[in-house]
Amino acid sequence: MTTNNLSKKQIIIPISINNSKEDISQANKHISNINRLLKGIRSDVSTNYIYSDNKGVIIPTNKVAAPSNLNIVE
Repeated sequence: MTTNNLSKKQIIIPISINNSKEDISQANKHISNINRLLKGIRSDVSTNYIYSDNKGVIIPTNKVAAPSNLNIVE
């Protein structure tokens, strides 16, 4: 799922609270992998950080992600 507000573009990955804490503990690894894969498909989308809230894991991006970009993140 993606959202786009005036200043935010996000990819939201619904996930349980326990799993989200594990994912956030390895955030640098995930960010690096996501950006590497997006660059591999010549996408202009990138991310600098990941955080979690009650919706799941949130990945803010520099642009609105296209469906092909979302397949890479999954």
